[in-house]
Amino acid sequence: VEVVLLNSNPATIMTDPEMAYRTYIEPITKENIKKIIEKENVDAVLSTMGGQTALNICVDLEKENYLQSNGVDLLGANVDTIEKTEDRDLFAKELDTLGYQTGKRFKAKSEEHALELAKETVHYPLIIRRDFALGGKGAALVYNDADLDEVFKTDIKYPITMEKSLVGWKEIELEVMVDKNKNGVIICAIENIDPCGIHTGDSITVAPAQTISDRCYRKLRDISLNVAKHMGVVAGGANVQFAINPNNEDDIIVIEMIPRVSRSSALASKATGYPIAKISALLAV
Repeated sequence: VEVVLLNSNPATIMTDPEMAYRTYIEPITKENIKKIIEKENVDAVLSTMGGQTALNICVDLEKENYLQSNGVDLLGANVDTIEKTEDRDLFAKELDTLGYQTGKRFKAKSEEHALELAKETVHYPLIIRRDFALGGKGAALVYNDADLDEVFKTDIKYPITMEKSLVGWKEIELEVMVDKNKNGVIICAIENIDPCGIHTGDSITVAPAQTISDRCYRKLRDISLNVAKHMGVVAGGANVQFAINPNNEDDIIVIEMIPRVSRSSALASKATGYPIAKISALLAV
């Protein structure tokens, strides 16, 4: 297998010339990917190694029918999996079928509708989210009408997702590996020292998780494997995030699932010595 690598950041070990057959240090755009696919006669693209940017671009390329018409396979996660996990409404519907709780969330179609939901249905504090957002970008925590008014002044596009805030709950992530035969393992559980309400990218995290009971951990483990398999993670690493009520460990909410190798995977690899990216790539191939 010859690996062609695209990475816009030359400071990573990934761009060491020894790591790939050919390395491109270029902006990660659709146009550049198309040029590389054509120039290198690429057979397959591994969508789950390039963060949120790679997933979004692979979805675009698939929707344009570009990959299929050029005989290029999409490895790692298929578009159906990416969309079911990235679109919060679809994700909530899938989890309902499994009998798991997701946060109470509603779509607001306009400013008036958002105010009405905030007062009568969801109630403050609320989180306003945008779908397919990178690093929590565009998410806002609002405690009252004045905070919500500030959100309306930003370049917000409707519909917006409004959900009940879980501020103060414990935040735990489980790093999962799945293969095409639906075998799965948990690499480790990661606990955010900061509770929910502080973006996980801004939190100090520790592995393994420290403050949950073994019974709770086993519950999270079963949920993570069931969700990853149900969502059709074709092969490789994924990450499932949970909020746990600090006063009742049985009150567990699945926040989201990231169907790719992520920052959490990098931390889990460092903490455990398990080479998640390497094994993910092998499983995907």
